[in-house]
Amino acid sequence: MSDFDYDLIVIGAGSGGVRAARVAASHGAKVAVAEEFRVGGTCVIRGCVPKKLYVMASRFADDFEDARGFGWQVGETRFDWATLVAAKEKEITRLSGLYEQTLGNAKVELIRARATIAGPNAVHFSDGRTARARYILVATGGAPVLAPHVPGLEWGLSSNEIFDLPTFPQRLLIVGAGYIAVEFASIFTRLGSQVALAYRADLPLRGFDDDLRSRVAEALTGAGVIHHPGALPTRIDKSAGGYRATMSDGETREVDALLIATGRRPLTQSLGLERAGVATRENGAIIVDAQSRTNVPSIYAVGDVTDRINLTPVAIREGHAFADSVFGNAPTTVNYDCVASAVFTTPELGTVGLTEADAMKDFPALDIYETSFRPMRATLSGRAERVYMKLVVDGASQRVLGAHIFGPEAGEMAQLVAIPMRMGATKQDFDATMAVHPTAAEELVTMRSPARRHRR
Repeated sequence: MSDFDYDLIVIGAGSGGVRAARVAASHGAKVAVAEEFRVGGTCVIRGCVPKKLYVMASRFADDFEDARGFGWQVGETRFDWATLVAAKEKEITRLSGLYEQTLGNAKVELIRARATIAGPNAVHFSDGRTARARYILVATGGAPVLAPHVPGLEWGLSSNEIFDLPTFPQRLLIVGAGYIAVEFASIFTRLGSQVALAYRADLPLRGFDDDLRSRVAEALTGAGVIHHPGALPTRIDKSAGGYRATMSDGETREVDALLIATGRRPLTQSLGLERAGVATRENGAIIVDAQSRTNVPSIYAVGDVTDRINLTPVAIREGHAFADSVFGNAPTTVNYDCVASAVFTTPELGTVGLTEADAMKDFPALDIYETSFRPMRATLSGRAERVYMKLVVDGASQRVLGAHIFGPEAGEMAQLVAIPMRMGATKQDFDATMAVHPTAAEELVTMRSPARRHRR
């Protein structure tokens, strides 16, 4: 008789954990998934899915305005926050149910309880029982970090709460400059809020190509967002009309709500990792090898809890690779080259590969191609919006090292251009590809002369 109750216990029913559980079960493993909240994880419940729904809602503000340039007579419009929140909730509830259905169809047991690691092969559940598993997979994701630690920080909201505010904030201060901060700044300003964005650096989106960063900042300003670069709150006080934020640049802002979007950290606190001897980094991230295995042979981890590339599709790929490797007799590692990503501001940003600054560090010769133009829609709407595209090319081999796009549907374009880039496409391959006209994407294959060259 086996000493184990399960072949695999997955802690966390987010995208990575659900994929790993389903695939492991398809290989014949007896699998259980423990989840203390709702099935679907950050992405489905309080992350990318509801965020994208809110992005879509916010873009109707521009659509109504632009329609007039195309002959439409648009009457008075009014946005209702409660309607959007309810519609969002209905959709994520549907998606969470589909995730549960997927687990059920795969014969995976769903344990609705908080799980903690009790040993290399043991998991304790908050319902009082303990189970033993041949393998344990930690897929608990991440959680918001509220910073800086100043008086009154407890009045701030994280991205977990901003989706479900009981009333719409007419005045909103957002602290931070990453994905979450700029996306919500773009969303709320279009929905009708007066938005201020405070961040430590001179430009938002640290780590992205500088030409995209500056254009995102300009677009947010054009939409009405007030910037506080190099400034953060020094204290937050409750006031008669809401909250008063005192800023390090000497200004004060009266607001109805504050969104603290200063990053996320791996969700490993009180998980019991130390009882099993699992090694972690200073920020709590679980240290894993190329196969997602920890220093304890029976314990693995995938997704944001490992702090590798914190994107949902990456967690899904890691979960699938883990299940194939451990239960499918098909050793698989994840290739992290050319991972495309998007920032859903309006206009949005799509990017793949190296930034110009990073490529300059690693390649002695670079050719930089770029173009900027008005999208066709703007020619009739009268909007001042412009599209920007850049290709970073190795001057020696002519391989395309990076593609950076700012404009409508940039995320869609980044997904597609990642395929040839991962295959090692050269600038000549792009040049030889027939354009689809009239599209914005055709500009990716019609840039002929470098805007600048770097040689060292």
